[in-house]
Amino acid sequence: MIIWAIVATVIALALLIAMIQYRNQIRKNCRQLQVMQKHSSNQRLTSEVPYGEINELVMRVNDICNRYQQDSIQIERNENNLKEAIANLSHDIRTPLTSLDGYVQLLVMSDSKEEQEHYLKIIQNRISSLKELLEELFTYTKMQDQHYELACMPMDARQCICETVLAFYEDFEERGLQPEVEFCEDELPIIGNEVALRRVVQNLVKNALEHGKNRLGLKLQKREDSLLFLCYNDKKEEEIIDVDKIFTRFYKGDRARTSTSTGLGLSIAKGLVDRMHGEISACVDEGLFKITISIPLDKKKLENPSKDH
Repeated sequence: MIIWAIVATVIALALLIAMIQYRNQIRKNCRQLQVMQKHSSNQRLTSEVPYGEINELVMRVNDICNRYQQDSIQIERNENNLKEAIANLSHDIRTPLTSLDGYVQLLVMSDSKEEQEHYLKIIQNRISSLKELLEELFTYTKMQDQHYELACMPMDARQCICETVLAFYEDFEERGLQPEVEFCEDELPIIGNEVALRRVVQNLVKNALEHGKNRLGLKLQKREDSLLFLCYNDKKEEEIIDVDKIFTRFYKGDRARTSTSTGLGLSIAKGLVDRMHGEISACVDEGLFKITISIPLDKKKLENPSKDH
């Protein structure tokens, strides 16, 4: 009986000690939570008891705190990005609108038919630029939807790219540029979207025309399992290009924002290329800014060129 009494006493003491440790640990964690809530600090809960349940609870609470902190940082970053985006959009939209307002006033005040026609032409150009800007914003918005998919089907990428580049003939003439063109003669069948591919090529050529000085080049090659389209131009000496940011929204090498572009063209190009399961990259090499696009070829079409899909 004495032995059983001693055992019972030891067990009771052990349970009492364990209960005291549990209560002290819970009080300590409550104080830590209170400090974390009040001061939004990086402090986390700690455990000094050898009990698995308590240690697991502390670990899970700390995980929740870490996720909350990460979410808060991301929310703040998104808010800052939104503010920056609104500021950039305000600038890009206000500029053509201000110009339009000025030329409309000149048109109203002018009595000369020749001047009126001149102002009308400028106004039409400004309206076209504004429409392009709004179209870019609309397309960019669609690109932000992760569930947005392009309707892709078999198409001839070479013909699409050639026709798109030829449409810039007058722009090349106006700039006095003789583009360095090197296009392969091979068939380039892909599973893609013709409108999207045209838009990608247009954005790349427009970017080269906007930022290039005297040199612009275009290459189209056939690789073993993909097509390779390269667009390059000589960059202005004062222009600083960060290739790691070149495909982000509103990025401009022209930091003074003196150019008329929105800074969305290359971001849109990347979104469209990604949705055609291709890759796009940029680099600066010996004074040339180069953008390369790679899109997988339609292997079934290559293996059976006489068959339609």
